[in-house]
Amino acid sequence: MGARHWRKTDRSAAIADVEHKDWVPTAMKNGLTIAILALCIIGAVLSGFSLHSHYGTSKTEYCDLDKTFDCDLVNRSSFSTVMRIPVALIGLIGYVFLFAVSVIRRRVFSIMRLVASLVGFSFALYLAYIEARVLAVWCLLCIGSLVAIAGIHVLSIVAVWRRGSPMVEIGG
Repeated sequence: MGARHWRKTDRSAAIADVEHKDWVPTAMKNGLTIAILALCIIGAVLSGFSLHSHYGTSKTEYCDLDKTFDCDLVNRSSFSTVMRIPVALIGLIGYVFLFAVSVIRRRVFSIMRLVASLVGFSFALYLAYIEARVLAVWCLLCIGSLVAIAGIHVLSIVAVWRRGSPMVEIGG
């Protein structure tokens, strides 16, 4: 009976260990993950406000400061859509995706987050270039989103680097 009891306990421990690695509470214990999740929420909120400004018809009080900072002008310009999809909606969907892949502690999801954050960061830099050189006006919400995605990308690099070489688990 002792051997049978030991096998059952050993199997239960192995199952508990696997479940422990995959569930959200484990991800929440990781400081990097918590910071990334917080930045995803901040980015999603900023994108939501930008989307509201995009579809709005009245001036937004919180972001229309002067000729240098005017979210309404940026969010309603011809550069505020990609194939008729608002850039703010793309950002909102991106932040939700980054949040989702951040709560799952698997190597492949860390790599997906790293690649997605690189794409998002690159696009945000392109949009910042448009604001600076083409429109000559800045959107505070967009700057905040740029900071959020930059933070997510840097923390994603650190997270992947801490876990070791990505080539180890991609193939298997």
